[in-house]
Amino acid sequence: MNLQDKTVLIPGAARSIGRSIARKFGDDGATLILPLYDWKESIQEMKREFDERGYKTVYMACDLRDEATVKELSRKVDTQFGKLDFLINNIERGGMPIVHGSYDLEINKEQWDLEISTTLKAKWLLFHHFLPLMQKTQSAAVLNISSIAGLIGRSGPASVLFNDAYSAANRAVSSFTETWAREGAPTIRVNELILGLVDSRHGKNTRGWAEMTESEQNNLIGHTLLGRTALPEEVAELVYFICCQATYMTGASVRMDGGYFVGGEKTSQYPSGILETHSP
Repeated sequence: MNLQDKTVLIPGAARSIGRSIARKFGDDGATLILPLYDWKESIQEMKREFDERGYKTVYMACDLRDEATVKELSRKVDTQFGKLDFLINNIERGGMPIVHGSYDLEINKEQWDLEISTTLKAKWLLFHHFLPLMQKTQSAAVLNISSIAGLIGRSGPASVLFNDAYSAANRAVSSFTETWAREGAPTIRVNELILGLVDSRHGKNTRGWAEMTESEQNNLIGHTLLGRTALPEEVAELVYFICCQATYMTGASVRMDGGYFVGGEKTSQYPSGILETHSP
């Protein structure tokens, strides 16, 4: 698909899922608008890679929890491009219980607010202040990326992964998605992608995964029907499809979790039953 005249805003592109999404859009020629905040080494690595790939990029350092900063970002995009075609709401911050421990710990005194403000407030600020720019296009798309934490909370094998505030915030993303779909219709499609265990995000190659016992890891994989974690590239493929190709889809929540949500309980074979059989 040719996206040469399209603009896409992708928070979190310095990390693996956001970077994979940016590659998909960048390879098809879209201009990448990339807010930057923390993960300094990852940011430098991303810039080197994207420069080598020849992507069209706009970088801006900003805390997306701060309204003034988000408004400044929207003004910059308006001045340079006059519109926004895609908003990939890939921003959150969840503390894993296995890493952070209880909210009661002194080191976690700001953790609750951090999980709410990044997972909810930042998403709302981006949608709210970029809505006028998306309304200038004939067809724009928003994708809110959330977590199955919003569906299962701190329960089962995932109790070690999902904090209370993070789980509650992710459940609220579905409400945002439906409200924004009504607000944006008919020219702006708004959908949600609910992710399960992904490598580098609640899966392998994370600090939390490394801290688990082998038994805890096996319990998570065993609860997932496909028996594995997802790759960031698999997430990027679905993000691209929903944003660019699923043109009759809005207000929907799609779950990509390898079957974790419906897993755990095995289905038995049909029993023989107790009714007598009769010849016809």
